[in-house]
Amino acid sequence: MLIAHAERYVALRQALGFKLREVSMNIRAFAKFATARGDTHVRVSTAVDWATQGSSPNVRYIRLRDVVQFGRFLHAENPAHEVPVNLFHFTRRRRLPYIYAPEELEKLVEAANHLRLTYPLRREVYATMFGLIAATGLRVSEALNLGLGDIMPGGILRIRNAKNGKSRLVPLHPTAVTAINRYLEARCQMAVTDDHVFLSAGGRRIASSTVGSTFHRVMRLAGIAPARTRKPRIVDLRHSFATRALVQCPTRREAVARHFVALATYMGHTDIASTYWYLEATPELLTDIAAAAEALIATTEGI
Repeated sequence: MLIAHAERYVALRQALGFKLREVSMNIRAFAKFATARGDTHVRVSTAVDWATQGSSPNVRYIRLRDVVQFGRFLHAENPAHEVPVNLFHFTRRRRLPYIYAPEELEKLVEAANHLRLTYPLRREVYATMFGLIAATGLRVSEALNLGLGDIMPGGILRIRNAKNGKSRLVPLHPTAVTAINRYLEARCQMAVTDDHVFLSAGGRRIASSTVGSTFHRVMRLAGIAPARTRKPRIVDLRHSFATRALVQCPTRREAVARHFVALATYMGHTDIASTYWYLEATPELLTDIAAAAEALIATTEGI
């Protein structure tokens, strides 16, 4: 019975537009666990026991959080279902990004052009992809999912079904347009049926794991931050774009508001708080904030 309820719950929420990739796995796993115990309804004790099997405090929190939502859904239909209280604490610490200097980005693209030629388009693929992410702040998945039809006239990228199912248009700088057009000239000579812009050796969409390992190889070739214990990541290209954009933000209050909204929209943030997080990413931004706060306090005291 619980397994059928789980499938109905997942199907209903997905029909409403939620992807529920991890949530669906958790709900189905819980339903199987509870059914194996002989439960026909959501029970607090069973939910806690199942969540406790998680590998870390955060995993246990997420497991029980998903069951709490599932329990509320079923309890609304039948009070015999119990609604657990989440006993676990979630601690989220976002790792501060590595901000690439402009000369490091140049080295990165140049190093990609010296990769071992395991297939004809490999160097052009990675040099263009890494340069595009750095110039636009795209998520890696968004770059990998680009189709030829998503390169629109006028230097516009169409990002379809990105994070949280959102889509958006991303205008490109003229230099990025030149680079992508140069790449497409070589790309369109490939005799493949796959529509993806960036192709693997097999002529298909590149796996995220392959991009990650290739990026680390390019980083070594470029000699970027070799002494760091925590190596810069490919996602830091996106972070670098955001922080550089904020450094150029005007200081007038109304201009700052417009700048933040524009950046959040450009990067595909669903919550403006995701954009605010970048304020703490560079010393320049924190210095500007402190100076603005001091100026505001001085003005207030003079009133």
